[in-house]
Amino acid sequence: MSQPHRPAGEPTFRESVDIMFNRAVSLMDLSPGMEEKVRVCNATYTVRFGVRLRGAIHTFTGYRSVHSEHMEPVKGGIRYAMSVNQDEVEALAALMTYKCALVEAPFGGSKGGLCIDPRQWEEDELERITRRFAYELAKRDLIHPAQNVPAPDMGTSEREMAWIADQYRRMNTTDINANACVTGKPVHAGGIKGRTEATGRGVQFALREFFRHPEDVKKANLSGSLDGKRVIVQGLGNVGYHAAKFLQEEDGARITGIIEHDGALYSETGLHVEQVKQWILKHGGVSGYPDANHHADGAEVLEAECDILIPAALEGVINQDNAARIKAPLIIEAANGPVTAGGDQILREKGTVIIPDMYANAGGVTVSYFEWVKNLSHIRFGRMQRRQEESRHQLIVTELERLSADTGIGWQLTPDFKSRYLQGAGELELVRSGLDDTMREAYQSMSEVWHGRDDVHDLRTAAYIVAIQRVVASYQAKGL
Repeated sequence: MSQPHRPAGEPTFRESVDIMFNRAVSLMDLSPGMEEKVRVCNATYTVRFGVRLRGAIHTFTGYRSVHSEHMEPVKGGIRYAMSVNQDEVEALAALMTYKCALVEAPFGGSKGGLCIDPRQWEEDELERITRRFAYELAKRDLIHPAQNVPAPDMGTSEREMAWIADQYRRMNTTDINANACVTGKPVHAGGIKGRTEATGRGVQFALREFFRHPEDVKKANLSGSLDGKRVIVQGLGNVGYHAAKFLQEEDGARITGIIEHDGALYSETGLHVEQVKQWILKHGGVSGYPDANHHADGAEVLEAECDILIPAALEGVINQDNAARIKAPLIIEAANGPVTAGGDQILREKGTVIIPDMYANAGGVTVSYFEWVKNLSHIRFGRMQRRQEESRHQLIVTELERLSADTGIGWQLTPDFKSRYLQGAGELELVRSGLDDTMREAYQSMSEVWHGRDDVHDLRTAAYIVAIQRVVASYQAKGL
């Protein structure tokens, strides 16, 4: 998906983050020195390295930015895209600081990027490029289990994370915690179940929590539950696909629009997310998909009537040029920075409720935290207690069945209840439970500020206030 055109006079992504930061700190009682300390990016390392490929030396430019070390290690993804630049990486690192603070993951914020189009290279070439990039970062402790822990981002996946982990291990053969140097790895290579779909699952849990607050739902001019709500998803990559799939299959939402790089699909009766995804994988886009109206201009569907809009692809897709035409009363930012500062102001004045990216897409870093803990503890979650749980539950079931037989009541437990109750929690169930709890707690902390203060009128400002307060508390505890 190409980078959206930024309208004239529209702030850059980094400027948008600064504008939103300033809006929050203007409502807080911070000293100018502390405000500046939280705002600035601590360090950005730029690396230019050469790799011999196809009979020639190719030079690549990469970045690793550390925004805040109020907690260590610092955490943040590595993205592969031609649009990668220092400003973008530093803005994303700042968002990571606030995101980790908001969901109480004990990390500072970081981000990395490599200016490359991964589609232009074969797998073995990408591996050599990735390993060299990892080498350049690891030898400066910019990849390290205790100092800086990357994860997948746009253009990267568990495959690249496995290469990075192996490269770090080759360089640090005696580090028993080497696997914790990066998260988002394949399960068979030290990863954790549920990480691949974690960000999309987090979007689902965020919406579920929002709909548990009737007063918040009312602010968006909506009512009831997620069941039957019309949803438009922009970008059916990892995050958009999983969010749409779970909302459709588990919450009864109706996915009426899917926007991709080659246009958009629309169907008032609802699209089958899994079938659309399989079509995209086979044909490279949504063009030609049989069971929906195809729009060559995806913007038409972005601006269509719906209840919930999920921008899940790029920064700045909703901006001051098109924000006034967005009809969705509720937007949940599955991507990083999909609404610019200019767009945000227009939408707020219209009364649109925005569930901000800092919170909405925090599922990835939350489950990354669980993976990091798993790597440091060297044991799979659930391994110690799962069967013991099942044994205790079996005691209750056996006793209930005995009482029924002895007293002649003759009732029986339904087989579905029995099998579900007797199943102990394995790693995937525990990961989902931890993610659900995290998304609930974080939403409640934002909601309290949103409703508890007369000068806070939107969830984004509330999220920034909660996050900045926690970062400040960490710095003060260090003696700053």
